[in-house]
Amino acid sequence: MRIHLAGVFVDDQQKALRFYTETLGFQLKHNIPLGDDAWITVVSEEAPEGTELLLEPDDHPAVRPFKRALVEDGIPSTSFAVDDVEAEHERLMARGVRFVQPPTDLGTVIVAVFDDSCGNLIQIVAEKRQP
Repeated sequence: MRIHLAGVFVDDQQKALRFYTETLGFQLKHNIPLGDDAWITVVSEEAPEGTELLLEPDDHPAVRPFKRALVEDGIPSTSFAVDDVEAEHERLMARGVRFVQPPTDLGTVIVAVFDDSCGNLIQIVAEKRQP
């Protein structure tokens, strides 16, 4: 068994698509219109046949209060692996991404957290090389 699809609830699918592709560097996999919304997934350029991230509309009544509570408590909606958190932090800062937590050494990992501009906090993480 393996993970095929994971999702993040977004307040504007088109804005999220631009952010996740143009700013973060993911590739569009699917963009299938479904009435007022769409089935939009993106994938890592490093693994185009890997796990898809669904940019899911947050219009269900339970979702927006849940997202607000996570953001208010500083809890990321999801986590993306990177090779070098400091380098990714610099790259994304140069693209205008707002970080709410700079690169932080937590012992076995280094993490940073940014605002995806679509109502979520996203964590990037890199495992530290063990001697």
